Parts: sequence; C-alpha cells; structure tokens
Amino acid sequence: MELAYYSDYAVRLVNSEDPARGKDTLTSVEAVRELFGANQSAARRATEADVTRFRSVRARLRAVFEAADGGDETLAVDLLNSLLLEFPVSPQISGHDFRDDDGRPLWHMHLADHPSNATSGYAAIAAMGLAFHLTEYGVDRLGLCQAAPCRNAYLDTSTNRSRRYCSDRCATRANVAAYRARKRLEADRSESTGRAAESTQSARASGER
Repeated sequence: MELAYYSDYAVRLVNSEDPARGKDTLTSVEAVRELFGANQSAARRATEADVTRFRSVRARLRAVFEAADGGDETLAVDLLNSLLLEFPVSPQISGHDFRDDDGRPLWHMHLADHPSNATSGYAAIAAMGLAFHLTEYGVDRLGLCQAAPCRNAYLDTSTNRSRRYCSDRCATRANVAAYRARKRLEADRSESTGRAAESTQSARASGER
C-alpha cells in the first residue's frame, strides 16, 4: 500500500461534516467504523467513545486544510506537525501476499500504528498520509471546495495544479452559477445601455423643439 493512499483517511474524516449546511454524519460508532473503509480489523476497535474523539481530530485536520487553502503554509505545517507528534506511527516494510513474476514479495512501505483506541490509530494514519502528500506535492495541493456553500476538503492531483472543487458535481454547479451570473450582468448592461440611449434621444428631441 502506497503512503499516498493514507491521505484519503484525512479527506474522508474532514468531509464527514458540512459546516455550512449544518450537517454531520459522524453521529454513531457505525459511522466511525465506515471511515476505515477496507481496514475492518482496525474498525472493529471503535467504540461509542471514539465518536467524540474523532470529531476532535476532524476539527484539527480541517484546520490544516483551511490554513493551506488560505495560503498560510507555515500554519498548515505546524498544525500537522502537532498531530504527528501526538499520534505517531512506525513505518514498516510489508509484502502481504502479492508476488512479482519471480515469485518474490512486492515490497512496499506500510504504516503500522500502535493505538490505545480507534481514534489514535486513525489519526496517526491520516496525519502521516497527509504529511506525505504535503511534502511530496506541496501545501497548495490541499484545498477546500470553492463551490459555495460547499467547503469539502480535497487533494489536488491535477498536473497543472488547477483543481478548485471537491467533485465534478460541485464543478458543474459552480460553472452553471458563473454562467448565469455573466448572463445577468450582460442583461443589466444591455438594459442600462438602452435606458441611456433613450435618455439621449429624449434630450435631443427636447433640444430640437
């Protein structure tokens, strides 16, 4: 499993809440376990107490994305470093059951957590994954959706660093809104030009009398 994969843990947790709409899906132990995805052995450690702890970690991860999105690179790094210190992991070389053509394991780096609870394990993996993504691709690759009111987190993997939205749905919605705004502006300008022309004609007519 590549280290970049772990950054998705951070995105999934942050996006379990939609502050602008007052929505929060992180309301039960089942919701906590769903965040682990395929890592069901770790998910089974979750208890009701982890709901509150997960929300606390979520707020801290969102703060990292907000700092990055706001251009405060140093703050984003400082916030992430505090998470890394609190929730450490142990890098290990792993081969699992995969083999190459020669029958040898396909070795790769794996993050082994040693948690006292499910939150500690998840936070350790999420923070390390996000740190890897930040150092490998840059702080500006951590973003928050620009399609108001959505503020979902995303990781920009585009070749030209052009991503601004968390999903195709939000991108389409933002483009439609921008198109309608341009049309309204054009209509307002046309109406304003028409009124100006009418005023000019009226003034000329009055002067000719």
